[in-house]
Amino acid sequence: MLLNILLLIVGFVFLIKGADVFVDGASSVAQNFKVSKMLIGLTIIAFGTSAPEFAVSMSALAKGSTDMVLGNVFGSNILNILLILGVAAVIHPIKIKTNTVKKELPLCLLVSTLLVVLFLDIKLAGASIDQITRADAIVILLFFSIFIYYLIALAKQKNNEIKDEKPQYKLWKSFLMVGIGLVGIILGSNIVVNNATNIAKALGLSERIISLTIIAFGTSLPELVTTIVSSKKGEQDLLIGNIIGSNIFNICVVLGIPVAIFGTITPGGFNYIDVIMLIGSAFLLFTFSESKKTVSRLEGILMLLAFTIYYLLVFVI
Repeated sequence: MLLNILLLIVGFVFLIKGADVFVDGASSVAQNFKVSKMLIGLTIIAFGTSAPEFAVSMSALAKGSTDMVLGNVFGSNILNILLILGVAAVIHPIKIKTNTVKKELPLCLLVSTLLVVLFLDIKLAGASIDQITRADAIVILLFFSIFIYYLIALAKQKNNEIKDEKPQYKLWKSFLMVGIGLVGIILGSNIVVNNATNIAKALGLSERIISLTIIAFGTSLPELVTTIVSSKKGEQDLLIGNIIGSNIFNICVVLGIPVAIFGTITPGGFNYIDVIMLIGSAFLLFTFSESKKTVSRLEGILMLLAFTIYYLLVFVI
């Protein structure tokens, strides 16, 4: 147990330092290519920080741990919004651009709703059990192709805001920093997840609780540290793009690809509170952003309060 705790600390060190290098490199990549930092947040940062979730889901489903797969996605997406954006807003109010409110946030809410609709077979289709089938996974992946098309269109847009901005680093060094930072983030998250899981199992926690808490939190650590670093550096487009892109990637790829490969999953230990919080957190972010184009400190506190209440219920229900 003591060794696991010490390794946890080592993992956090890798995460924090890796995120610092990763954010600087990603920001410089955007400057070199003269594309929006929102695009970099939605792609390089979002997909990179979601790599641990994808690795965990592939491994878990290969071993038949279906609760671990869905818990990883549900838990990570709820954590990304309520905890990570909540913490970021408390550190510094998050300004949301009009284009993000009109396009990226509705996409995030739409894909969350899609997953809920596909999952609720008992309530919506009168089935005997709730499942995510291979056909559901294909539908999810088709939605992801639409998101990719949107990203391509976004990349083609001219961005006058960064037209004359001098890159912080040369292109090769920017990509090198992204690579080194990502390695540090993934290595650190793996160390944290493995050792935290060992501690949780030693304490006798169920697979649902482990997946919704330890695994979800551990695989979301890249997003957490990247978001905190981005907030402190004033890189708010990277910050919000990371969370939106990560949530879409988690549902479409982290869940969609493993299920498309291995087939139908039938989670046995989930409650409807998990489903409500998945779509509720996405709706809450959209509502806060739509009104004033800003997530204030007060709204960040409300997010953290919702996060605390939900996780208290996870252990009770």
